Amino acid sequence: MPSRCARCGDCVRSCKYGALSQDPEGQVQADRSRCTLCRDCLEACQREAIDIVGREFTVEEIVAEAEKERVFFEQSGGGVTLTGGEPLAQPEFTGSLLEALKRRGLHTALDTSGYAPPEAFRRLSEKADLILFDLKLMDDKRHREYTGVSNQLILSNLKVLDNLGKPIWVRFPLIPGVNDDDQNLNAMADFLSDLKSVQQINVLPYHKGGVEKFRRLGREAEFAVFEPPSSEKVEMVIDFFKEKEFQVKLGG
Repeated sequence: MPSRCARCGDCVRSCKYGALSQDPEGQVQADRSRCTLCRDCLEACQREAIDIVGREFTVEEIVAEAEKERVFFEQSGGGVTLTGGEPLAQPEFTGSLLEALKRRGLHTALDTSGYAPPEAFRRLSEKADLILFDLKLMDDKRHREYTGVSNQLILSNLKVLDNLGKPIWVRFPLIPGVNDDDQNLNAMADFLSDLKSVQQINVLPYHKGGVEKFRRLGREAEFAVFEPPSSEKVEMVIDFFKEKEFQVKLGG
C-alpha cells in the first residue's frame, strides 16, 4: 500500500531487473515491462507496502474450492460464476473448468462482455447454465469511442446465444453522459425485445471503485472518471425497462 511506503529505497536496491526507481521526491515508480514477479521487492520491504495480487490455480484446485461451498449452494440455489476480466480470454481453461464443475453437478454462470471469436463464444456458452452478458452501448461509433472496439461482434454473439436457448441476464452498466440517454435506452430495449432468452436486465450504477486500482497500477492516465448516477436517474432507467415489460433488478 502506498500509504505505508517510507521511501527508503530498499525495494529499488533489491530489484535485479531495474523495474523499480525513485523520483526526486523518493516516490517509487514501477516499470512493469521489466518486472518478472520474482518477489524480491516484497522481501526487502519492511513496511509491507508492496504486494503482488493474484495467483495461478489449476482446474482441480478451483473445483476443490467450489466443493467447500456445496452445502451453501444447495441451500441458496447458487453456484459458481466465472467472471473477470474476461473469462473468454482463456477459452481452453474456461472450457475445462466449466466441464469439471458440470461433472460435479454444480450450477455455472458465465459472465462475459461477448467480445470473443464466435466459435469459442458458442462452444463455451453451451457449457454454462446461465450467461451474464454485459451490454453497454448500441451505437457502434459511440461504442468504439468509449471501449476501443466495435460492438458488432458483441451483438452478433448475443443473437447466437439467444438461439441456443440459454438463460440470459443482461447486465447494463449505467454511466451518466455515456449510455444513459434516451437514444441508447430505446435502441437497447428494441434490440432485446426481439430476443427470447433474456430473463432479466440488471442495472449496474457506475461507481469509482476502479480509480484506486488503476492508480496502484500506475495507469490512472488511462482511466476516464465519470460521476455515479443519481438515485433518481437509476430509478428512471429501471422504470423505463419495466415499462418495456422486462424483468429488472438493481445490481446482480
